[in-house]
Amino acid sequence: MFLNKPLFVKIFFFKLFVFSVFQVKAQAPQKRIDTTFNQLKEVVVTAIITDKKLKSVTENVQIISEKEITSNNGLQLAIILNKVPGVFMQNATLNTNRITIRGIGARSPFGTTSIRAYFGDIPLTDGNGISAIEDFELATIASIEIHKGPAATSFGVGLGGTIILKHKLLNLNQLGVFTESIYGSFGLTKNTTNFSFSNEKFTTNLVYSNTHSDGFRENNEYNRETVTGTATFKISEKNRLQFLGNYTNLKAYIPSSVNLETYTTNPKSAAFTWGSSQGYEDFESFLAGISWQHNFSEKLQLSSSVFTTGKQNYEPRPFNILKEQQNGFGLRSKIAKTSEKIKWGFGAEFFYDTNLYSTFENLYQDFPLGTGSIAGAELSNYKEFRNYINVFGEFAYYFNSKWEVNAGFNINKTNYKIDDLFNFGDENQSGNYGFNTMVSPKVGLLYKVNQAVTLKASIAHGFAPPTTEETLLPDGLINLDLQPEKGWNYELGANFSFLKNRLYGDVSVYNLKVTDLLVNRRAENDALFAINAGETNHFGVEGNLNYTILSSEKLTINGFTNFSIYNYKFSEFLDDEDDFSDNKLTGVPASVINTGVDFNTVLGFYGNVNFQHVGSMPANDENTVFSEAYELVNTKIGYQTILKKKLSINAFLGVNNVFDVKYVSQLQVNASSFGGNAPRYYYAGNPINYYGGVKIGYLFH
Repeated sequence: MFLNKPLFVKIFFFKLFVFSVFQVKAQAPQKRIDTTFNQLKEVVVTAIITDKKLKSVTENVQIISEKEITSNNGLQLAIILNKVPGVFMQNATLNTNRITIRGIGARSPFGTTSIRAYFGDIPLTDGNGISAIEDFELATIASIEIHKGPAATSFGVGLGGTIILKHKLLNLNQLGVFTESIYGSFGLTKNTTNFSFSNEKFTTNLVYSNTHSDGFRENNEYNRETVTGTATFKISEKNRLQFLGNYTNLKAYIPSSVNLETYTTNPKSAAFTWGSSQGYEDFESFLAGISWQHNFSEKLQLSSSVFTTGKQNYEPRPFNILKEQQNGFGLRSKIAKTSEKIKWGFGAEFFYDTNLYSTFENLYQDFPLGTGSIAGAELSNYKEFRNYINVFGEFAYYFNSKWEVNAGFNINKTNYKIDDLFNFGDENQSGNYGFNTMVSPKVGLLYKVNQAVTLKASIAHGFAPPTTEETLLPDGLINLDLQPEKGWNYELGANFSFLKNRLYGDVSVYNLKVTDLLVNRRAENDALFAINAGETNHFGVEGNLNYTILSSEKLTINGFTNFSIYNYKFSEFLDDEDDFSDNKLTGVPASVINTGVDFNTVLGFYGNVNFQHVGSMPANDENTVFSEAYELVNTKIGYQTILKKKLSINAFLGVNNVFDVKYVSQLQVNASSFGGNAPRYYYAGNPINYYGGVKIGYLFH
């Protein structure tokens, strides 16, 4: 796949390879027991403009460590994210996913919306508000920082929250190579190679991965190649430059959702029209950025970055064929200062996005079965421009060693422009439009009762603008009255640690009220459009408990339990003559519970077992169809060792869905029925599946 790419792509990554090929690091395991478990107490949260330790943050933040990222097969992000209270990722296939945080984004027809996502300082959320973090190679990620609720004012205050991927940093003065191969059920093969180098002034890291899966279902083949490169230059004691680049090439077939009868009797099958048209998505994407950090002093720091993104996508669907090209450009800068009593910071982010997209007839029905999709006449052709600017600020004041107040704001202005290059006259949909300036404040209070217990409270505002498709009315005009969804989050929480940090965790109670809820309606010509017609109330309780069961020189056993209890309802929802007020929010489980243990031995053996319960979910706004609750068990064991202080070996085996449970891995919420056929709500989850692999690393020095 990579060898068939355009010449400029091959030249770019060839230069990057030459630059890094002899500068390689292996992540060699140390021959000792790893006593770390889950999030570390002293982890620093960087999405706060004035970096702070995790246990001193007033809002609800979860850090997923590298150990947790590698605790499964290194491929399925949903297994990792679904261990985080309040976060739920539905995954129909490796390339069809929907992430929700505290129920926000659950009614999105496709993909993840209403949540901001970043790779370092580079936005992964496109101009239409859609985030696709599952396309990134997990082997390049050191940790995932999740802000639940609209409190990350320096990163765009997504209504649901913010997810930040952090790329791996290197140990000092290392040169090595690291390679990993994984094989599993449904034709899974994954190979990853990592070249790295680090000294006192320069570090570089290059990761290549190639992933293939035949998939559990029909029309489910998946192929992905990624190349990720980073480099850091320490110019002087006060100045540092950092480079980040990523290229992804993906082609994945789409089985789509099926109705209840098909899900029950033949869950492996694809939806008939998607199987007949052999629907798929085929895209290339890249992102690149350079950041400069300048330290005026130990207490005053300026950081600025410039970045660019791009994507070319070709997606045959049964109803049409989509062809699109996206390009984005942005700037980001912030300045922060710390003192004994006060920390403050201010900054701004600008992003400009261009999207050219057109649709064509799909003539697959005019050709023999097995031919697949054939493009016909052009149906539409648009050129869309979207830009926004965020101005943000934050400060923290320490009254004494026990009390702290934290406050912040984000000011957003978003504008759009559409050029209709296909229709002319009265049907032309060209136009300029935008939303009112959004001001989103937050305030938090923290009280340290003692060394073991910290109490906190916060109030924060957030918003989620509609997509371009939602702003267009059936007659082709722009709905100038359409407003972003807006909400206020009220939260009380506590962090605690006892028994010399052998037992620690947190608990939160929150209530998120959302107004101007976007409701999709279908016109007589079957066109979708949206109106602001509802309000939702998201009340929930979340908790984490982590504990060291056994700790000795030869063996450690750690355990965790977390839970999310949801009571999400439409407080007001009128859809034409239907009143759905007080109904449960669509696409969100009533509860999620995770528990598990992991162990490490001085001999090099390690492993984990994880149990997850997911409650039933309403599939439609009427609450007449629900998915069934289910429980899953995943496990992994391995052995790692070092030979002659340079060669590291890590071999492992794993099983997901140990008891072969039949479950719905994603719901197509509010699915419609066509031609008398039953609605296709259900994506079938993978049955029991196995994987195994080996990592080999070599340190040159």
